Amino acid sequence: MQRLQAFKYELMPNGHQERQMCRFAGSCRFVFNKALAWQKGCYEQGKKKLGYAGLCKLLTEWRNSTETAWLADAPVHPLQQTLKDLERAYTNFFAKRADSPRFKKKGHSDSFRYPDPKQIKLDQVNSRLFLPKLGWLRYRNSRDVLGSVKNITVSQSCGKWFVSIQTEREVDQPIPQGGAVGIDLGVTRFATLSDGSYIEPLNSFKQHVTALRKAQQAMSRKTKFSNNWKKAKARVQRIHSRIGNARRDFLHKTSTTISQNHAIVCIEDLQVRNMSKSAPGSTEKPGRNVRAKSGLNKAILDQGWFEFRRQLDYKLGWQGGWLMAVPSKNTSRTCPCCGHVSAANRQTQARFECVACGFEENADVVGAINILRAGHARFACEVSDAAMPPAAGTHRSDSGTAQRRA
Repeated sequence: MQRLQAFKYELMPNGHQERQMCRFAGSCRFVFNKALAWQKGCYEQGKKKLGYAGLCKLLTEWRNSTETAWLADAPVHPLQQTLKDLERAYTNFFAKRADSPRFKKKGHSDSFRYPDPKQIKLDQVNSRLFLPKLGWLRYRNSRDVLGSVKNITVSQSCGKWFVSIQTEREVDQPIPQGGAVGIDLGVTRFATLSDGSYIEPLNSFKQHVTALRKAQQAMSRKTKFSNNWKKAKARVQRIHSRIGNARRDFLHKTSTTISQNHAIVCIEDLQVRNMSKSAPGSTEKPGRNVRAKSGLNKAILDQGWFEFRRQLDYKLGWQGGWLMAVPSKNTSRTCPCCGHVSAANRQTQARFECVACGFEENADVVGAINILRAGHARFACEVSDAAMPPAAGTHRSDSGTAQRRA
């Protein structure tokens, strides 16, 4: 079994290497924006969009042109990878998986990628690696790199440079450990499992909101683009970096624990973008409970549900398990005892009490149980190539429901 895995480290470049990396990232950003402008111009003129091969020919012209001769100072492979990124962005746009490609801005996601492993040398014993036109760079060797190197991505975040080394290696076919579990994601409880256990949320943004607000207020009082403004902006970026690092650390630890102890994990197919939409409305039709909805949106986005699902997906694959995403409709309104579906079953946000049979339990636990049943039903239907199961995963007939109500 082939496993692709990335190992990320912090780089320790000298002054010359850091300036070179800034130039390379700027060259890649320039090529991306220039190619995007060319594609938009073709669209406005009614011409056919250029493919990757056509963009590479343009790149050769730009590198040989006197106006943009400085592009030749950057390695050619990262510039070509930038054109591949643009082609992939258009592919996702036409497949309605993403929005239209946008121009890149300086300081946002500055990175460049080396795709040819023959040009890369990794010396783990001395904690250094060799990259074309950069030479040997030292890095913080926190763990061993496993497998053969496929490509390397150099990125900048909050004034620091990082390297992500993607490797490929052969591993034995894993045997999943544990049974099946349903997970109900929430704000009060980050994750409630169908066995009754739950995980408290970290709320990393909430922990730093006061420091972030003060740093942003101090930044707003500075003259824009002055030296003091740049220092204040760097402080804001460091706080955002701490928030993101704490959240990612929490999600990695939680997803690793769950994936190692369960063979099948069932979660809700939550549409986070729709759930976190703003509610101000318009002047003619103003929204309701705008302040409360804004606080709820911040709490939802602070949890990182989509990233948690992404990590569960590939980590369960590494362990030989499966991730089942089921529709969230009626999962918190269905009684797991009698199957009665009603909005009145959930009297409060935390308490579930069935109006038909009187079953009582924590609402999040009930949701996790129904998610697990829906996952079992969906898994059985996919194996037998049958129709999709109901959202709550319970089989109910009108006659059976009438008898239970009677």
